[in-house]
Amino acid sequence: MVKSPDPARILRLVAFHLERTGEPTYRVQAFRRAAATVDDLAEGELDERIRTGTLTQLPGIGKVTAGLITEVAGGSEPEYLLRVRERAAEPDGGELRAALRGDCHTHSDWSDGGSPVHEMANAARELGHEWMVLTDHSPRLKVARGLSTERLRQQLDLVAELNSTLAPFRILTGIEVDILTDGTLDQDPDLLASLDLVVASLHSALRMPAPEMTRRMVAAVRDPNVDVLGHCTGRLVSGKRGRPESTFDAEAVFEACQDNDVAVEINSRPERQDPPRRLIRLAAELGCRFAIDSDAHAPGQLAWQSYGCVRATECGVGPDQVINSCSADQLADWTGSRR
Repeated sequence: MVKSPDPARILRLVAFHLERTGEPTYRVQAFRRAAATVDDLAEGELDERIRTGTLTQLPGIGKVTAGLITEVAGGSEPEYLLRVRERAAEPDGGELRAALRGDCHTHSDWSDGGSPVHEMANAARELGHEWMVLTDHSPRLKVARGLSTERLRQQLDLVAELNSTLAPFRILTGIEVDILTDGTLDQDPDLLASLDLVVASLHSALRMPAPEMTRRMVAAVRDPNVDVLGHCTGRLVSGKRGRPESTFDAEAVFEACQDNDVAVEINSRPERQDPPRRLIRLAAELGCRFAIDSDAHAPGQLAWQSYGCVRATECGVGPDQVINSCSADQLADWTGSRR
């Protein structure tokens, strides 16, 4: 039974679980549109439409969403929600997942994500997170609508506004900045230095010969503005866009991470699973810190952190090695001390 019937919240919860299972965007958005319609109704109108059976006359509400709304309003937990929640069940991630307090790598509709910043933040809060870092793409990645310096500054203003209403939850400012072919970063250095956290990732020239790729990655890791090395091999292990690992001297790159106190990301996206286990073990042996991140591009994908936690635990990584176990203040203090 639902303790406090809230049809809009349940509609969004269904959308969240559909995203976790990789359902098509149109199906996810149908439930979010229905939730928005319910939110906009005048007081008493929802009850009246349920009584008269006219819910489907409202824009964005069809037979399935109308049935779900009616069940919730009647105090029942909808059968549809139970089914999608069961399909979306993921490994719990054990002790390590319980220790995580936030996510260092998330995207919004400012770049190639599918949802506004506030929806991402609300979903993270629903998962029990204390914070998330907003890391939309940098300008060179045009296919992902990467943020120019001007747009990133505008986003920082939005984050400040949202944080004034979301407290104690906190959105930390950040970016997923492209590592260019010479190892420099695709954003203004002074602006990078002002952010709470910077994830540096490779998105181009992924087949560069190993010696050049190693020099490129080491140069990026040595940049004082870099806090996390994102999905380091660039591999895709499933789907139509399968892609092999980039080749580089992993020991040299991870030693640079350890020497410069840069965390190695364990990317939790099911199609990435990056780095592979052998490289997680190597980075752990060399004493690296880790960031276990969802790389979420939609609210439901935030729950994918559990996949990364399972892989990290299998490789002997504990909570004390993972920066996500820090509070927001501790994380910002750590990154600030490195600038």
